[in-house]
Amino acid sequence: MKLVIRLVISALATALAVWLVPGIHLTASSDGEKALTLIVVAAIFGLVNAVVRPLITIAGACLILLTMGLFLFVINALMLMLTAWLAGSLGFGFEVDGFWWAVLGSIIISLATSLISGLIETRD
Repeated sequence: MKLVIRLVISALATALAVWLVPGIHLTASSDGEKALTLIVVAAIFGLVNAVVRPLITIAGACLILLTMGLFLFVINALMLMLTAWLAGSLGFGFEVDGFWWAVLGSIIISLATSLISGLIETRD
């Protein structure tokens, strides 16, 4: 059940990023297709963050230390761009127009996920 809740939270955070960031788009036509795309993108983003992100973080540890953690924004943006590429390869219409839009989108997704998760955790 926690996995489903996390998936829905991530999908809501992604929807917020799509709504707020002009450089992030959903190309689905109907509301049902948009919801399915958001769920699939949230699942892909979760897998990318669970598998690829730790490897990139370890490889870029020196840059992370050198920039006092700011390089993590670059890593998060790259993970969002990889998610968009994978979603597009699977036939789901999720697009990120460029690196800086990915940075802004990843910040919004991170903040929204933290906020929504915090609100849900306090109600248990």
